[in-house]
Amino acid sequence: MLINFFYTLRAAKLPVSVKEYLTLLEALKAEVIGPSVDEFYYLARTTLVKDETQFDKFDRAFGAYFKGVELLTDFTKDVPLEWLRKTLELELTPEQKAAIEKMGWDELMETLKKRFEEQKERHEGGNKWIGTGGTSPYGAYGYNPQGIRIGQDKGRNKSAVKVWDQRSFKDYDDTLELGTRNIKVALRRLRRFAREGAAEELDLDDTIHSTAANAGLLDIKMVPERHNKVKVLLLMDVGGTMDEHIHRVEELFSAAKTEFKHLEFYYFHNCVYDFMWKNNRRRYSEKFPTWDVIRKYNKDYKLIFVGDATMSPYEILQPGGSVEYNNEEPGAEWLQRLTHAFPKFAWINPEPQGVWQYRQSIAIIQQLVNQRMFPLTLAGLEGAMRLLTK
Repeated sequence: MLINFFYTLRAAKLPVSVKEYLTLLEALKAEVIGPSVDEFYYLARTTLVKDETQFDKFDRAFGAYFKGVELLTDFTKDVPLEWLRKTLELELTPEQKAAIEKMGWDELMETLKKRFEEQKERHEGGNKWIGTGGTSPYGAYGYNPQGIRIGQDKGRNKSAVKVWDQRSFKDYDDTLELGTRNIKVALRRLRRFAREGAAEELDLDDTIHSTAANAGLLDIKMVPERHNKVKVLLLMDVGGTMDEHIHRVEELFSAAKTEFKHLEFYYFHNCVYDFMWKNNRRRYSEKFPTWDVIRKYNKDYKLIFVGDATMSPYEILQPGGSVEYNNEEPGAEWLQRLTHAFPKFAWINPEPQGVWQYRQSIAIIQQLVNQRMFPLTLAGLEGAMRLLTK
């Protein structure tokens, strides 16, 4: 009955074996779960998926196969749907947008506190209250040159200085098959080979020489395998505006894991602050203090940031400027600490280089990283790798 489900997972490039599929069928036959789509989802994921980096592929394949099947869990009981329903999405002309004034940081935060105290009902289309489809600095699906996004799925104008909703981001897939070998070729400019480990690779020249010296009797010589000794610390922006660049960053991540034996990676969102994480599903429970990262790795590591540097300038320069929590120190301080701790560093930006001049935050980041920002292109990667080898 589930053979087509099995083929759907294989079509999604999930490494699901027949043995694992049979294990799933045996578990169903033994009635280890009840008649619940939710329980079947977790059972199937447990028996068929061996690596957490494959969870997102599994979720998409599962959703595609069971499209139209309603989950039994009701997530909307405590929130009236009327309050969440989008009935209007504001569209303004450039002239109308230019006429809307933006508040300063302190005024924005203080006014938000007042709105929470005063507001008693849902609002739509206005310029004052927390609502939808208006020009108020607070709410969703409207427009304001500098506001706080509340209750909206993804960004639209990239002008929010803070985001009220807790969002979950997926890890970049490090097993992605590259559509081109160009990224690997570019990364290979950052190499320093050495032979290390057990002697398990044939040394052809020494074998020929030894065999000749041994009167023609075969004398096989082995040497340790050659490995790239370069150490890389990769810090990747994830979520928000980076969703537009997932595929290209996954290609870069996959290539880096292939090329660099000594690769450490962490995630951040928009700007680096006092903590980072390695798994987006557990980002709030498994935090890695940035100070610990700085102390753990020595100056031999090449530091590579990957991010579009597209955010509110407050997120870089202002204490409490993070869109997700009240950071005690501005992101600029942490960027300077990281670049001081790792003198060999570069920033890879997936945004087209032609738009960099129109983003104030990109200009600020460029200044903080001493103009060591490169586009995520073949020429950009080659330039970054050349810089890191100096």
